[in-house]
Amino acid sequence: MFLGTFEHTLDDKGRITLPAKFRAELAQGVVITRGLDRCLFLFPQDEWAPLAERISALPLTSPDARILRRLIFSEASDVIPDRQGRILIPAYLRDYAHLNSQVIITGLNTYIEVWNAEVWYKVKAQAEKDIEKAQQWEELGI
Repeated sequence: MFLGTFEHTLDDKGRITLPAKFRAELAQGVVITRGLDRCLFLFPQDEWAPLAERISALPLTSPDARILRRLIFSEASDVIPDRQGRILIPAYLRDYAHLNSQVIITGLNTYIEVWNAEVWYKVKAQAEKDIEKAQQWEELGI
């Protein structure tokens, strides 16, 4: 389970250090791909496989399914963290997410998101305003 928010730096080679509490679960490898809202998604191998199967099962005749496949698979990269828990973020993904020196790594239970720190704080502030409406909580029966 991935929980929490961590501020890290992107080094000159385009690597981030994974939070220590996430490293054991990601030691066998991680798939990093384009996320939504200009962030990156990181999936441990055991979470990536069922997601990849579900996306692959979408009908080829659906234009939206083809777009999703192209964006998720063509921009995915599988990496194994080094001994210091660092992973290389490919340049095209760094560009997509506007990653610079300060990044936010946030655990979302079964996967991780990586954000440009400035963008993350804006998205978080908006989410905090929106959640006060509490409609999502009611829809979930909470």
